[in-house]
Amino acid sequence: MSEFDSSVPHIARVYDYWLGGKDNFAADRELGERTLQAYPNLVFSVRANRAFLARTVRFLTADMGIRQFVDIGTGIPTANNTHQVAQRVAPDCRIVYVDNDPIVLSHARALLASSPEGACAYIDADLRDPEKILAEAAHTLDFTKPVAVTLISILHAIPDDDDPHAIVATVMDALPSGSYLAVSHMGSDLISQQRQQEMKDIGSRMSQQQFSYRTREQGARFFAGMDLVEPGLVRVEEWRPDPGTGDTGESSLWCAVGRKR
Repeated sequence: MSEFDSSVPHIARVYDYWLGGKDNFAADRELGERTLQAYPNLVFSVRANRAFLARTVRFLTADMGIRQFVDIGTGIPTANNTHQVAQRVAPDCRIVYVDNDPIVLSHARALLASSPEGACAYIDADLRDPEKILAEAAHTLDFTKPVAVTLISILHAIPDDDDPHAIVATVMDALPSGSYLAVSHMGSDLISQQRQQEMKDIGSRMSQQQFSYRTREQGARFFAGMDLVEPGLVRVEEWRPDPGTGDTGESSLWCAVGRKR
């Protein structure tokens, strides 16, 4: 397992703290609290974001017949992980998880608890190395059949200098027609300039993390050459919400699901 410094916060562990998890350190909790002071609605956003992932996976499995998933930026396991949601609908689903945090890697056993009919694999990799992800995912998935790629709350951790749109295009170009892309992304047009700067200042303390907020239009560019699933590009809580969830609020994340033509 990769070496890590528990005194340096990491986004996966801070996110775990916001979700009420226990797999985080004092530095993660301290930074998590500072962030909540700057952005009090953050807990609603991260929970709405997680719920969006579950609804997306359920929709793609039950309604679109998808049986293969690549979950990039997995994060620390919590309730309703991708394989759990997908395999409840179709036990033969095959899932590849990808993350670069050693704490997530230490939880790989939970992520690999596949149904006997399906399969799960874990890749220790950075999204900025899409060729490695594709090469290793091919050991578990059949790239001649449609694949769903989920990039949930990860692309804003990729700065413009690393060309996140090109990274996404590289991944999707390797997949056949009928594949899907699901993205959620912090919206620069959903957060005030002052709050964006506060969040960037806080984010600069995280290990290898720099937040790059993007507009709705910039988010739409990730879906070039795809058809957006209704209702299109909306806030995460507005994408095919389950009735009677009871939570109210406005997140700061745009999201969409697209189908490759």
